[in-house]
Amino acid sequence: MKKILTSLALFGLVVAGTGASSTVAFAAEEAHNAAAPTHFPIHEPKEMDWSFAGPFGTYDKAQLQRGLKVYKEVCAACHSMNLVAFRTLEDLGYSEAQVKALSAEYTVQDGPNDAGDMFERPGKPSDHFPAPFPNEQAAAAANGGAAPPDMSLLAKARGVVRGFPQFVFDIFTQYAQGGPDYIHSLLTGYDEQPPAGMVIPEGTHYNPYFMSGVSLTMPKPLSDGQVTYDDGSPQTVDQYSRDVSAFLMWAAEPHMEDRKKTGFRVLVFLLLFGALVYLTKRKVWAGVAH
Repeated sequence: MKKILTSLALFGLVVAGTGASSTVAFAAEEAHNAAAPTHFPIHEPKEMDWSFAGPFGTYDKAQLQRGLKVYKEVCAACHSMNLVAFRTLEDLGYSEAQVKALSAEYTVQDGPNDAGDMFERPGKPSDHFPAPFPNEQAAAAANGGAAPPDMSLLAKARGVVRGFPQFVFDIFTQYAQGGPDYIHSLLTGYDEQPPAGMVIPEGTHYNPYFMSGVSLTMPKPLSDGQVTYDDGSPQTVDQYSRDVSAFLMWAAEPHMEDRKKTGFRVLVFLLLFGALVYLTKRKVWAGVAH
């Protein structure tokens, strides 16, 4: 009996030791995975509450105007918007005179003139936002070897793939805010510290929301109080990032409101048409025995 008890005790110690070793090994593996992630972004973008979300969502013009201000004063130093014309800014609530004044603030290269030379002139509403660099190579050279992407379609080009079952729910909720969610999370994610042991390449900046690696060459672009708002809105990084993300969504899909209105009218028409077809069928076949 004594031998049996001794054997059980030894077995229990072995099991306990194995369990402890497994726990330590799991903790070490988890720490290693945190320091050397294999999937990006490390954190999923935060879902924000946007005015343009859902089938009946609309743009908040005051927010778009604030976002334009953030783009002009911060983002435009590095990022172009080659596909956005000044005249489209009337959709943000600006008058024709305001658009003319705003476009005249920019210098646009034009030509050639009668002598065959290129020249510079003030911008016109028909012009597009001028790029901050003459070409992509110059942009890359000025930004650590990586050219800043054009922001015209950025809100539609960026977005994290949502796995099961989220993408199923997205079909019914018509979730299409992946780009703005990603941009907002990226702009507000610079203050997070990397896990212990993670190697951040020199000249780059850690951001757990970046979709292509642990860090990116763009430094933190926004800080509290950097842009002055005239409407009394909070002058914080969170508000700046919300506003510029909404503005970039409008730049990528300026006709979203018209598309949603058209879609709603089509659905109403189809419902009424279906009802009329059903009633017609009932009338036509009312006297026929089934």
